[in-house]
Amino acid sequence: MSDASVHHVQLENRQRAEITGVTSVESFDITEFTLTTSAGVLQVHGTDLHMKHLDLESGHVIIEGLVTGMQYLPESKKKRGLTTRLKW
Repeated sequence: MSDASVHHVQLENRQRAEITGVTSVESFDITEFTLTTSAGVLQVHGTDLHMKHLDLESGHVIIEGLVTGMQYLPESKKKRGLTTRLKW
């Protein structure tokens, strides 16, 4: 297993989340980040959230702010982007 595919979550004092194994950032704003990881879709909830570091080549993301919760979503509940929701 390559380093980029190893999934690890470390939360420090609810102020800093360091996440590895990230393959894409689906969406983000100051209250929620949705990340696709090698272990599934992960949502990070909080207030004043911002991305401190992003390196998708190595699969490493650091989010800072007040983290109030994290959850893995079933694949069927994954948020889809605007282009996948449009019907032609």
